[in-house]
Amino acid sequence: MTVPAAALAALAADLPSPILADVTGMHHHTALCWVAYARRDWAEYLAARAEDEANNRQKKGNSARSG
Repeated sequence: MTVPAAALAALAADLPSPILADVTGMHHHTALCWVAYARRDWAEYLAARAEDEANNRQKKGNSARSG
């Protein structure tokens, strides 16, 4: 991704599409596509992170008992 595209993706992640269209002068459909592209769904990441942390706590607990 080029620097201008990365900057646009960052804006699209923070702004609703009508405002993004007004600020950048792009067509409202193009702004909607950018917002959809930049939308972040952290649910999968957070679930994986919680699972990793639970596994690490379990491993630490098992090693403390065996030592």
